[in-house]
Amino acid sequence: MSGSPTSARTETDSLGPVEVANDRYWGAQTERSRRNFKIGDEMMPKPMIRAIALVKKAAALTNREIGLLEERLAKAIAAAADEVIEGKLDGHFPLVVWQTGSGTQSNMNLNEVIANRASEMLGGSLGSKRPVHPNDHVNLGQSSNDVFPTAMHVAAAEEIAYRLNPALSRLYQALKGKAESFQDILKIGRTHLQDATPLTLGQEFGGYAAQVDHGIERIKLTLHGLYALAQGGTAVGTGLNTSALFAEA
Repeated sequence: MSGSPTSARTETDSLGPVEVANDRYWGAQTERSRRNFKIGDEMMPKPMIRAIALVKKAAALTNREIGLLEERLAKAIAAAADEVIEGKLDGHFPLVVWQTGSGTQSNMNLNEVIANRASEMLGGSLGSKRPVHPNDHVNLGQSSNDVFPTAMHVAAAEEIAYRLNPALSRLYQALKGKAESFQDILKIGRTHLQDATPLTLGQEFGGYAAQVDHGIERIKLTLHGLYALAQGGTAVGTGLNTSALFAEA
């Protein structure tokens, strides 16, 4: 990225101009949110940033497929989104979770970062919104009201599939192993805060393992609901201002 970290450029939105550090890819709306919502330090989780970038990439490729976005812009948006997905641009998402409803600021943060990075890839300058515009191109056919809930589902499904369930499976195997190794250790059971009938420590750990195993199955049952996505519904679920082909694609 070109430009001194201490220099600034002028970005604009409907409220007017705003100065943004020249070594940051975000634009005016992100900068306003960063300044206006100095509440807490709970940052937007990285899995959500990654998920929104996945949505932006999918939208760009879909809009290209249905003839609404030219090839070179779609490729640049997808390439910039890939950098976000891979974590290469993590320093360009400064917003906390405390923001206005529907995640509008974070949606715009992604739009602006991807647009500026894609424009840079195509030889444009940061803040020019040319050749890639954050709203007209990156957010084409979308609304915060379908992007954000879609990203929430994607992030939750990915975290379950790649982090939670594997961790629970390892815990289950560890408890199961302990149940087997403790099968000859006798102990007193407890009920109502009193000593009760005996059992083995292996049986007790077998119960722990079974509970974790049941939990894994219950979590898997939630995935079907997460696979239903809001994308294509736009602001209020009717698909207004997007092509009917978008949701189908």
